[in-house]
Amino acid sequence: MHAAPSLFSHRPYWAARFGVAPFLPMTRAEMDALGWDSCDIILVTGDAYVDHPSFGMAIIGRLLEAQGFRVGIIAQPDWTSAEPFTALGPPNLWFGVAAGNMDSMVNRYTSDRRLRHNDAYTPNDEGGKRPDRAVIVYSQRCREAYPDAPIVIGGIEASLRRIAHYDYWSDKVRRSILLDAKADLLLYGNAERAIVEVAHRAAAGEHPKRMRDLRGTAFIQNGDLPEGWLEIDSTTIDRPGPVEPHPDPYAALPPAAESSGKGTVCSPARPAAEGSGVSVMNFHRRAIRHDRAKTVVRLPSYEQVKNDPVLYAHASRLLHLETNPGNARALVQRHGDRDVWLNPPPIPLTTPELDAVFDLPYARVPHPSYGDARIPAYEMIRFSVNIMRGCFGGCTFCSITEHEGRIIQSRSEASILREIEEIRDRTPGFTGVISDLGGPTANMYRIACKSADIERSCRKLSCVYPDICPNLNTDHSSLIGLYRKARELPGVKKVLIASGVRYDLAVRDPAYVRELVTHHVGGYLKIAPEHTETGPLAKMMKPGMGAYDQFKALFEKYSQEAGKKQYLIPYFIAAHPGTTDEDMLNLALWLKHNGFRADQVQAFLPGPMALATAMYHSGRNPLKGIRRDRGEIVASPKGLKQRRLHKAFLRYHDAENWPLLREALRNMGRADLIGNGKRHLIPLWQPAGTGIRGGEGARTGRKHGPQTFLTQHTGLPPRVDGSRPSARPTDPKGTRGNIAKSAPADRRPARAFTQGSPCGAGKRRGGR
Repeated sequence: MHAAPSLFSHRPYWAARFGVAPFLPMTRAEMDALGWDSCDIILVTGDAYVDHPSFGMAIIGRLLEAQGFRVGIIAQPDWTSAEPFTALGPPNLWFGVAAGNMDSMVNRYTSDRRLRHNDAYTPNDEGGKRPDRAVIVYSQRCREAYPDAPIVIGGIEASLRRIAHYDYWSDKVRRSILLDAKADLLLYGNAERAIVEVAHRAAAGEHPKRMRDLRGTAFIQNGDLPEGWLEIDSTTIDRPGPVEPHPDPYAALPPAAESSGKGTVCSPARPAAEGSGVSVMNFHRRAIRHDRAKTVVRLPSYEQVKNDPVLYAHASRLLHLETNPGNARALVQRHGDRDVWLNPPPIPLTTPELDAVFDLPYARVPHPSYGDARIPAYEMIRFSVNIMRGCFGGCTFCSITEHEGRIIQSRSEASILREIEEIRDRTPGFTGVISDLGGPTANMYRIACKSADIERSCRKLSCVYPDICPNLNTDHSSLIGLYRKARELPGVKKVLIASGVRYDLAVRDPAYVRELVTHHVGGYLKIAPEHTETGPLAKMMKPGMGAYDQFKALFEKYSQEAGKKQYLIPYFIAAHPGTTDEDMLNLALWLKHNGFRADQVQAFLPGPMALATAMYHSGRNPLKGIRRDRGEIVASPKGLKQRRLHKAFLRYHDAENWPLLREALRNMGRADLIGNGKRHLIPLWQPAGTGIRGGEGARTGRKHGPQTFLTQHTGLPPRVDGSRPSARPTDPKGTRGNIAKSAPADRRPARAFTQGSPCGAGKRRGGR
């Protein structure tokens, strides 16, 4: 990996003399109490201000404070006027704007585009406290309040919208958020390195809009290519002559040539004109040497991808191929008469740097101005510890890899144990139970490529698909040692693991599964197969059910050895690109056969920049080479009726869905699955008063609460009222389990686990 200066190598700014604030100020009165006449940097966020390292604005604010800057927070301002954005006065250096820990559109709307009535990042779970497209709105209000103040945007919303992107809620391709927000600079991914550089260079008098050399940033470029740079154009105009096509320009040369700096260059070095008959991935190959640090890849323009889904898929593929910090080139995309330039991704933090970030003096509680108000997102994480960042899984529907990167950044044992002690000693309400030691996944801690050289040159989108890479170290011994030390700390009674386990990785180290199952499962363990059928699994880049079966066998074996009744809860997703009605039927049969009943299931939500979103919008598979005349076509469930049907298959047990499922099964020629026997999926009879509201996704009159996954299956412990779920035996010939004949109101499922996907550490994240 490229070398980078230490995050804390800068000389502190002069304002460091003011010391550490108990909370970063949100009012002028708080500034006065700290002796400040102004703020150097003001951070605007769509979340409530919780001074805890699980909240992005707290990390950025405390990091800048550690650099010596006076940082103020404007949290969830009223965006209907510019006045709330003047609460702290003008910033001396710049405004930092983010939507919060979630994309504002994902936060506000469901996958069926329905309005959510709650917001876990707001006091008392109140919805509507942030605007749609919050980064754009907040930036405009900052500009209105102080026209001369520079604006730097970041966070997950800006990060995932840094180029032209498909927007599910408007069903169109939108241009880079940089242009709509009229910001001076965009920071994407984990932005600690970039934010520190921007702050110190701005303090030295440099305007953020002129900072063009920072990794992990995007900016607007006018004029010609900088001197000394080589441009690689990813599209060319069809014309006679010797053209050698390459489905993947980066795989066209052997590894030796790639690592030596050789590459592919197309001619002419300019974007193809709109409507000119573009031949996608049609490259002239020349064996020339060039410097990656001075090479930029030109993506199809905004105007092209807006009107041509095939070019959109091509641009998405290129973007994801240029995400390894060890070998990524800069990217550029034309928007009208301007270019949006993306520098290569940031260099991951080292363990000492990540430790220092998490060791900053967080108050670890919400700002006192919220009083006794409950902030659900804080309640969820206040007794949990983030031990790592990043994910090399590469699931196509998930935003974690796109935002945090594929390189795992791990904290040291000492830092993690210190944080557990901080929770024990300082966090109100601690009862001795650590609710989670995890991150994007539970078991990628200190797992990396066996070779730094291979890691630098690798261009794979996933280290674990279609199988675990032989160069990946799968040893979990460091994580096992951490678990043991954590549960031995005085005052700690139990350490639970709530982050999703990457089970295909875990089965490579049965000792880890034994440790996890014996000591760290609180009755249920959630994992995410996402589907049972190979078609959708291939589009998700998820392993087959063979790995699930292996993990299940180990889980049950070690639970029995420990003398514990514990249950494995699989998580599934409906309506993903590449999923057919037959796929969902087979999944429903698997669920019934295994006695699972799921409620409030998740349908695929096409978040910006995800590869699965490119499939959804373009109908092409960007995991493979994109060619206009050939290539894999991907069908996606798009109509509301089909999406409801796919969700209904996951909730086959709900009588509200039975009319919809009966109709679908008859149309599919599977009426044999309708009946009252053990082999049937749904019964012939219909409970009175049910099935009249349209089925899954059409239920009305419900207040949308937290998106909790509920489940019921054979062998569950008693419900809170003392009753027990009835067993559903499977017939000896392996046919599917029986369906209970009582109304759904008599079958209230037991709560199994918390919000979000197991791949998201139990926390709702943008793009999921």
